Amino acid sequence: MTTPTSDERALLVPDGLAGERVDVGLARMFGISRSKAADLVRQGLVALDGSAASKSDRLLPGALLEVSLPPVANPLEINAEEVEGITVIHDDESIVVIDKPVGVAVHPSMGWTGPTVVGHLVAAGYRIATSGAPERQGIVQRLDVGTSGVMVICKGERAYSVLKNAFRNREIDKTYHALVQGHPDPLEGTIDAPIGRAPKSDWKFAVREDGKHSVTHYETLEAHRFASLLEIQLETGRTHQIRVHMAALKHPCVGDLTYGADPTLAKRLGLERQWLHAVRLGFTHPDSGEYVEFTSPYPDDLARALEKIRDAD
Repeated sequence: MTTPTSDERALLVPDGLAGERVDVGLARMFGISRSKAADLVRQGLVALDGSAASKSDRLLPGALLEVSLPPVANPLEINAEEVEGITVIHDDESIVVIDKPVGVAVHPSMGWTGPTVVGHLVAAGYRIATSGAPERQGIVQRLDVGTSGVMVICKGERAYSVLKNAFRNREIDKTYHALVQGHPDPLEGTIDAPIGRAPKSDWKFAVREDGKHSVTHYETLEAHRFASLLEIQLETGRTHQIRVHMAALKHPCVGDLTYGADPTLAKRLGLERQWLHAVRLGFTHPDSGEYVEFTSPYPDDLARALEKIRDAD
């Protein structure tokens, strides 16, 4: 991992900026915001004719304005940092299976500055396969930041190749539990509806004709007054698939305000995210060839919300 260096720049003040304050001239000459320019001056990173500049200094034509621009962090760079709440369920030479808590992304991405599974494993000393894009090496599956539960990461290259193909060929058993509003009719069934990006949104998805083939199987485990607990099997693995499909049925995951859930119910249950949890993951082990299965219990916030729903009957 390389350490980025500062960007040192220097320009002569043009006649057109004569008399302007240093921060104003800095912003215009180097194409940065006024607030950024003022911050650089405050940090002592700006010099005028060889002397540290203050924000109120005035510019003279031909003066040498120098600035040291701090390196910009790469948003896709892995930040090795252990994350509280990540539990290792299984660890061997080829794979590591974890229980991912809510609020943790699987790998770095544009716009995300929080903790990641990959960063935790690197910090904890785990070897991860080098296959895949640099920021998501070893990753063969993903869970949303707001979704908790069991997932597998590959430590070896052969494991990565085998499991990547298994996910692609839909040979992995992925089981989720979701608490959804109301009562789906029928109580069990299959949702076969293509999913694509929602119009006018870079972060929401929707059922749309030109979307990717998406199939979700569901079965009602418990039917309560305000909500139903479903067991869901994913045949495909699209981003937000369960959330989008349940919202399309008019039965959004409880607490999923992004996809139309009732905020009043979410508040009453103390939920700050969608009630959705990856409870089981089963697959053929890439080394032994034996079928293995791993499970994850409900985290405290989901367990409490479910009990409140049961008590409301």
